Amino acid sequence: MSLPQHSDATLRYQQQVENSRNYVLPFIAQEFPDMNGLRVMEIGCGEGGVLTPFLEKGCHCVGVDLFPERIALATGFLGDYVNNGQLQLIAKNIYDVDFFGEFQHAFDLIILKDAIEHIPEQDKLVAYLKNLLSPRGQVYFGFPPWYMPHGGHQQICQSKVLSFLPYIHLLPRPLYRGLLKAFGEHEGTVRELMELVDTGISIERFEKVVKAAGFDITQRKYYLINPIYKYKFKLQPREQFGWMKGIPFVRNFFTTCMYYMIRPEAER
Repeated sequence: MSLPQHSDATLRYQQQVENSRNYVLPFIAQEFPDMNGLRVMEIGCGEGGVLTPFLEKGCHCVGVDLFPERIALATGFLGDYVNNGQLQLIAKNIYDVDFFGEFQHAFDLIILKDAIEHIPEQDKLVAYLKNLLSPRGQVYFGFPPWYMPHGGHQQICQSKVLSFLPYIHLLPRPLYRGLLKAFGEHEGTVRELMELVDTGISIERFEKVVKAAGFDITQRKYYLINPIYKYKFKLQPREQFGWMKGIPFVRNFFTTCMYYMIRPEAER
């Protein structure tokens, strides 16, 4: 049983806006207290809900998504900002030569919210982001660790049973695929969930990738209950217990969301 927002773009946009306004933006504001005029890009912007509070603060924003239909939705929600020149919405791959040529060292802030766990070659991506940052630039990441109860995004399943079963994405690949098919999931859903088996990312892997790419972590926050669950499931957000944060690997199983800010290491 997929959640209503999976098929309702307006509801999805509204939830993105509220989550961004109440949790994402305050976290980022610890590094950028004055956001007026900040140059911001979101990769995988979808309907544009995450960017909306930043636009309200006076940021100049670029939203990028691979899917033109999602850019069309964002244009519908944020057309006024597009028309006044405060927002560009682009259906393009950030690795494209013309994109790089236009936006090299252009952004003070790059946002990836619930995106990196869908992207292959994460080490390549994180290293590449340096080329798009301004001298004071930082990158925000928000993602569910792979080993958490629903780290495989099985909540998108049509089956009510599968959508609520925790940890099934950690089954061996053939068994997991067979389970999805046995419950009658659409081939597109099966394909999407199996792709996540390859791209889902743990806390330890993320921090290893960041370090290898030459970034420092400036802020991190562990959530026992993901803030977005407030809008999806009526659960109150809760930060992770202090003692749990310090247990490598095990913390992945009980941390439903991570927030990070990273910046390139200072030249030594």
